[in-house]
Amino acid sequence: MQDASASPTSPEATPASADSNGSDATESVVSTHVLVPIEQVHKLRELARRTRIHQSEYLREAVEDLLSKYVRPPDAGGES
Repeated sequence: MQDASASPTSPEATPASADSNGSDATESVVSTHVLVPIEQVHKLRELARRTRIHQSEYLREAVEDLLSKYVRPPDAGGES
């Protein structure tokens, strides 16, 4: 799914530091392609339209939430 408002010259295609999330200047963003059920696409579009927040921002937030749920930091003591 692609954010309909994104274009090659939009902030979506620039380094993350130019984005509103305040990321480090050395971090960059890449485009990726995912298949999403059509009902979820419609709901995401409507949410983005109502809130005036880009779909891509919601998707980045969802990925971050998923990673924080499943990716645990390495054990500092090395003990299991």
